[in-house]
Amino acid sequence: MNKKLSTLLLLGFGTLSFAQQDILALTGKETANIIFQDFRALDSQKGITENILLSAKDEPKIYSEKWNKEIFEDKKSNANALANQMATLAVDGRGKLVYMPMFSSNIYVFDPQTKNIALVENVLSNPTACDTGSQFSRMTIGKDGNVYALSNSGSQLLKIFYKDGKYAVTDLGIVKDSSGNGDNLLSKMQTGFGGDMIADDDNNFYIFSASGNLFKLITKELKAQFIGKIKGLDSNFSVNGAAVNKNGEVILASAKGGVLHTFNLETLQAEPLARKIDMPVYDLGSSYVLKNKKNLVGINKNDIYPTKVSEGFVNIRITDSQKGNAQVKIYNTAGTIVLNKKIADISNSENKIELGNLISGVYIVNVESENGKSIISKKIIVE
Repeated sequence: MNKKLSTLLLLGFGTLSFAQQDILALTGKETANIIFQDFRALDSQKGITENILLSAKDEPKIYSEKWNKEIFEDKKSNANALANQMATLAVDGRGKLVYMPMFSSNIYVFDPQTKNIALVENVLSNPTACDTGSQFSRMTIGKDGNVYALSNSGSQLLKIFYKDGKYAVTDLGIVKDSSGNGDNLLSKMQTGFGGDMIADDDNNFYIFSASGNLFKLITKELKAQFIGKIKGLDSNFSVNGAAVNKNGEVILASAKGGVLHTFNLETLQAEPLARKIDMPVYDLGSSYVLKNKKNLVGINKNDIYPTKVSEGFVNIRITDSQKGNAQVKIYNTAGTIVLNKKIADISNSENKIELGNLISGVYIVNVESENGKSIISKKIIVE
């Protein structure tokens, strides 16, 4: 990754003590259905290691946070600490592993030191096997050291935190799609479900869908903005795990096994790492978040995105105090206007501009106010 764009922020509350093993992987079996196998320490540069922290064959002690005592769970049910169906994993600020079974509201916290598991009884959620949208498949540590989990449909963003000697959970609300997302909706199964997420140092989140779409979730607004489609992945690569490693790189993994990839947030390009892992990865987690030296997608300033266009449109975001109409003029490299469109109300902070039949090439998009003053100008590449 370009270090001028994104550098590493290691949370100092609690970190993994596995030397070069900087990421944790929730791994499983190569089957059509998700079958949990174990939590492993992962060397993001070399692949899966033999350092297994928790296995489906283990018999850890389970302690209820609610009842403050050891409990015994039905291992044949969907609601147990070693349930078959799991797709979430995160490391919190205390160095504990937090996860949820897909078909249960239970939240579990695994202590790598004691090998014990705390059960956090979560009455705020009701994921079921028959409602894919209600299930949780994305989880990450936030800048604040807390863990955040997002349901497939965005219907719930949960915050899992440690307070007064116990873990607790709160529902932050429904995540809605930004108006400029077009057909690429977080709330739509084909474009937004599954995957994973990572956080930045503003406690906003980048959400990866299994289909390879990338969204940015602005926590204060609870809106998911479509950024673009990941490039460089094989057609059979399902994006199921994402985490930031010790070098500040975003690492992607697939439930279908194969090769780990690094991912560049600015170019949306994924590059394969040399070593195959030959093991399905359902989720990734680490103690790291992204520290941005500049806002990669212009959320808090006027912006035109994406700059590499493959979906036939660009979004124009105006965040300052502009009012009235505006004109969008698109120029080719010869300086000729090839598209001229009016924005009826520039105070609407997000505007989707269809590019029509523009051929592949480089263009300049210029947004002008009613008096002809340039508000923002940016180069785009139509693919």
